[in-house]
Amino acid sequence: IPSERARRPRVERTAGKNILRSLDYTLKLSEKEYDERMAEAQGRIGRLTRRLRKEGRSLTLVFEGADAAGKGGAIRRLTRSMDARLYRVISTAAPTDEERGHPYLWRFWREVPRAGRVTVYDRSWYGRVLVERLESYCAEADWKRAYAEIDDFEEQLVEAGTILRKFWLAITPEEQLKRFKDRETTPYKQYKIGPDDWRNRAKWDGYEAAACEMFEKTGTAEAPWVLVEAVDKRWARVKIAETVAAALKSEL
Repeated sequence: IPSERARRPRVERTAGKNILRSLDYTLKLSEKEYDERMAEAQGRIGRLTRRLRKEGRSLTLVFEGADAAGKGGAIRRLTRSMDARLYRVISTAAPTDEERGHPYLWRFWREVPRAGRVTVYDRSWYGRVLVERLESYCAEADWKRAYAEIDDFEEQLVEAGTILRKFWLAITPEEQLKRFKDRETTPYKQYKIGPDDWRNRAKWDGYEAAACEMFEKTGTAEAPWVLVEAVDKRWARVKIAETVAAALKSEL
């Protein structure tokens, strides 16, 4: 069984405090400032991702967050400046029968990017300690063990040359309800909303508590969680893009 590692945490230990409720959800950008900052960040990302192969490095980005928090939109803006030959976006769904027959992380090991490449996960291996935990899709012993398994998995990625950043897009329950209703009444968005979304919303407090425990147990210096205030989509997208650009610059 993987052992707990005494690695420097990214998120300060908060003794059970709900860190998501301490975020400033009023942060926002004007259209002009958004356009300027996003263009600058995208330019840097485009240049720096092309250096990954030369440096023998890869980039892995993890996106998690509440339903309707804007993960897909943020990913599209982020990858827009990348060479399409160099990146993949993986939308993590329920495991297949074959994947269930292997250790939990097997299906994610198969998608690890090689040197010079970028992999973006729209939801990820953290499903084990979030939805699988809350919906009882796995035994309690499995999700409790997963923290150490994930810790070891990510450490191995970093030691092999992966630049790893993990984003949690955070919105308020009021903003989520607004976006859900918009999806229900907008024809081209209706595919985005279903019974599962409403069921998960009913467990908002449980998901917040699970997320905060996840930050505590898996946020490290090498694989930090970046909490993104995502009520204003412009703010969220720029914060993510600038974080990725800064990570690439510091690592390459």
